[in-house]
Amino acid sequence: MNGGRMCNIYESLEKTGEERDAGGLSEESLIYFSQPRSLAAEQFRKLRTYLLKSKSSEVPGTIMVTSATSGEGKSFVSANLAIGIAHDLNSHALLVDCDLRDPSLAHWFGLGDGNGLSDYLRGDGNISELIRKTQLERLSLLPAGKVEEDNPTELIGSNKMEALVHELKSRYHDRYVIFDSTPLLATSEPEVLAKLVDGIVIVVRAGITPREMVKQAIASLEEKKILGLVLNDVQFRSSGLASRYFGSDGYYYKYGYGRKGSSPPGKLKGIRPFRRKDS
Repeated sequence: MNGGRMCNIYESLEKTGEERDAGGLSEESLIYFSQPRSLAAEQFRKLRTYLLKSKSSEVPGTIMVTSATSGEGKSFVSANLAIGIAHDLNSHALLVDCDLRDPSLAHWFGLGDGNGLSDYLRGDGNISELIRKTQLERLSLLPAGKVEEDNPTELIGSNKMEALVHELKSRYHDRYVIFDSTPLLATSEPEVLAKLVDGIVIVVRAGITPREMVKQAIASLEEKKILGLVLNDVQFRSSGLASRYFGSDGYYYKYGYGRKGSSPPGKLKGIRPFRRKDS
């Protein structure tokens, strides 16, 4: 893989007292809204910086987020990454739910059911009418639309989808498009969509996904497009392990949690670095 590393992302299981009402959003899934000063939100800012503030001139305008199997947190990463990008003062984000089998993002953002990507690809609706505003000014969502049981791969692999990806990327110079795809080893849509996007992020759940399955997932993609892997659901069972990654002087917690002298949470789950092959 290309040089570099993936940044850390950690989700605290404890409430901080600094949370704000998510306004109908899914507080459990959209931690960037519900816990804006949390350790997890800060790490998503680092992820945003890693992906979009690279010194390379080839910053990815379209990013597919996927996983080897289901239940690894790809939608969680997709949604919070998109929110993080939208919080950047110079960027807009469009989140596209490409999981036409089991969509979740419209529900997470409190937008309810309605038409979306699948309907557009079948020729039902104008794309500008299907893209929906979220509670965040610079973040929009293209929902998955009606669940497709028969032909999701054909829709994602259609010429209309290819044209749509190009249009969404080129319409606005300051827009980043995040595609939440289905799992790599369980479905065929990600391999089709991977050919259309600039970069790919793979989410892996710690202690669950076998190493060989991760290798198989990586091998199914164009290696130069893989931006990195995100390791989700890491469990820190001691303060010593947490200190290894965040230090022991309390600096982060004074600032990340907004309460001077706050002690670190006793249990964390989230994402830790995953080195690339040549790093």
